Amino acid sequence: MIVTRFAPSPTGYLHLGNAASALQGWQAAREAGGRFLLRIEDIDTTRCRPEYAAAIQEDLAWLGLDWDGDVRVQSLCFAAYRVALDRLDALGLLYPCFCTRRDIASAPHGPDDAAVYPGTCRGLSAGERQERIAAGESYSLRLDMRAADRPGLGFHERGRGRIVCHPARFGDIVLARKDIPASYHLCVTHDDAWQGVTLVTRGEDLLAVTDIQVLLQNLLGWPTPDYAHHRLLTNADGARLAKRDRSFTLRAMREMGLTPDEVRARAGGGSNGRA
Repeated sequence: MIVTRFAPSPTGYLHLGNAASALQGWQAAREAGGRFLLRIEDIDTTRCRPEYAAAIQEDLAWLGLDWDGDVRVQSLCFAAYRVALDRLDALGLLYPCFCTRRDIASAPHGPDDAAVYPGTCRGLSAGERQERIAAGESYSLRLDMRAADRPGLGFHERGRGRIVCHPARFGDIVLARKDIPASYHLCVTHDDAWQGVTLVTRGEDLLAVTDIQVLLQNLLGWPTPDYAHHRLLTNADGARLAKRDRSFTLRAMREMGLTPDEVRARAGGGSNGRA
């Protein structure tokens, strides 16, 4: 049975690009007699707001999209993510990193435009690590990509076939830190496995980081779903839609008098071009 999901972060109101992703997953599930799930990815508690989480459900219902089962809220599941971190640690794949963002700001950037960590803390001895932790230094947990990388991994992209992964190009990624006890990559990978997701539909801006998620699936013994990354919706200037583009939020469109059918037509018809 096909299982898809829509997993927004409640940092603002849904826009037309979000609707395109939700519609693609909803239609794929409903046409196949499968399940469509809703997940609230609110691990960044400093930016996420409960009023936006409530608005997500309201906007989807107005758009005519229903979902199956309870809504999964990631901020309530940190204990489960901790278990996954402990498994990776037991495999010898994690190490504490005491560097600040400023320390690595000048490092070369990877495919996701984030700085690639140069491995500064990777060579610290166990004694040095424990001493600095005991002294109260803040640290994050990084995946030792030299030990974790599995060459030849790949995933199936609908419409493109098999894509080979190259996660090492991202360097030693952060999987947890003090302010956010589990990273996006760990949480999304865990939840896709836990919820039995078989098809992930989302924007092409997340295509590159699929490599990291497929690696984590392999390391933790979780299945790899199929993926379908759609082209991003853009505004009249060709810039991708973002939550700051208020005129493209579903809420603003509703206030302008557009009907759900009209918004769905814009989202479904615009997934390969401009809004």
